[in-house]
Amino acid sequence: MNRVARLTGSKYPIIQAPMGWIARRKLAAAVCNAGGLGIIETSSGEIENCIEEIKAMPKLTDQPFGVNLPLMFLADDRMVNIVADAGVKFVTTSAGDPSKYIQILKDANITVFHAVPSLKGALKAVDAGVDGLVVEGTEGGGFKASEEVGLHVLIQSIKKHTDIPIVAAGGIVDGRGMAAAFAAGAEGIQMGTRFVSSLESPVHNNYKNKIIESSEEGTFILNKKGRPCIRALKSNLTEEIYEKGVMDMSALGGIKNLYFEGDMEAAPALAGQSIGLIDEVKPVKNIIEETIAEFNAICDAMPMAKL
Repeated sequence: MNRVARLTGSKYPIIQAPMGWIARRKLAAAVCNAGGLGIIETSSGEIENCIEEIKAMPKLTDQPFGVNLPLMFLADDRMVNIVADAGVKFVTTSAGDPSKYIQILKDANITVFHAVPSLKGALKAVDAGVDGLVVEGTEGGGFKASEEVGLHVLIQSIKKHTDIPIVAAGGIVDGRGMAAAFAAGAEGIQMGTRFVSSLESPVHNNYKNKIIESSEEGTFILNKKGRPCIRALKSNLTEEIYEKGVMDMSALGGIKNLYFEGDMEAAPALAGQSIGLIDEVKPVKNIIEETIAEFNAICDAMPMAKL
């Protein structure tokens, strides 16, 4: 059995990325009910709302789901303990050192995958005792490492040093991308931008339409010399930030106006280079079923491709 599917408990080794404010019950439950693993975000910092989202999930799906813990943004142990006490069985950790809370999570029998953008980070997470890695290539949207390492190079580099299960993240929207990631050594995929532009995504249609209208060249890497370094859609705002070369967190202050009011200049609109591969808003069920069908068709054809 596929190790990622076994460890997550999901039908398919497809995980929904934990986008702040977006990865809430409606989207996560749709992913779970379609055979993937939905994730509830906590990076928004809205602790009470996130607790309610976690509590609501069992009413919307009888399938496993997960929670993301962005370690750098956790003010204290509260959210970690809440997740441990809530019966959640799968957690992704990110943005920090997983060793800080790994024992609490392990004591609660929670499977932990840590998100990493580098070989160094991967080996550190393995030493901390995580069960798997979410390997994030530079192609993906959102918060990025300043060193731009592509997904397939990164997976292969990590596989040379460890056989821990890998979930590939960055630039994947379909079965072709999934098959390519598996060929490099992954055993699962994580999709963010593709699910942001799904029917069940809570974001404004302006955001979804901008993703659909954009090409693979339609993003900027912003603030490479500082933090946060992000990949976002090209806009008047992000072009100005790109030309300045610097950005602070205040630039993200209007993110909820962007997400839910449709003001595409209110903040950088986080998205990956995969925008050039997305041409339609689809239900989550269709996205997952089509991804798996295409993946299986490619795998079935592979024996004929031997040289």
